[in-house]
Amino acid sequence: MRATANRFLSERTIHFAFRMTLWVKGLFALTEIAGGVAAFFVRRQFLVGVASAITQGELAEDPHDLIANFLLHSAEHLSISTQHFTAYYLLSHGLVKLWLIVGLLRERLWYYPTALVVFGLFILYQLYRFDSTHSPWLLLITVVDLVVIALTWHEYRFLGRTLGRPR
Repeated sequence: MRATANRFLSERTIHFAFRMTLWVKGLFALTEIAGGVAAFFVRRQFLVGVASAITQGELAEDPHDLIANFLLHSAEHLSISTQHFTAYYLLSHGLVKLWLIVGLLRERLWYYPTALVVFGLFILYQLYRFDSTHSPWLLLITVVDLVVIALTWHEYRFLGRTLGRPR
């Protein structure tokens, strides 16, 4: 009886973590969509100005600050093709992710394998891009996607058992 109660609490905890991760990922998806739209319209000079304003104080204190230099360098060397890639990637990534998250939150079973495949494809593409860009942001997104994949797989198997479908 106690083992069953502990397993139930464990499953409740995992389910809660899964749902919270989806909500957080949903907020990131909305941010990606907004960022993708903004990336189409923001000029490089504006980004350099913002980056300069943000990093000015930090670089005055420490001219070798890694984060401030990375931010400023990224803004100064942003190409049109990188800007367009960023816009399309953020917009498509955000829209697809939001669509999947809504389906997962509604506990529609067919969304689970779909999400696993799509998130896996995102990871493959992110790793491919990382190989050429070495962007730490791509690594961060990849780690989050790996956590979501693990939780999605667990939730899918759990729902399959609770609905009487062996997985």
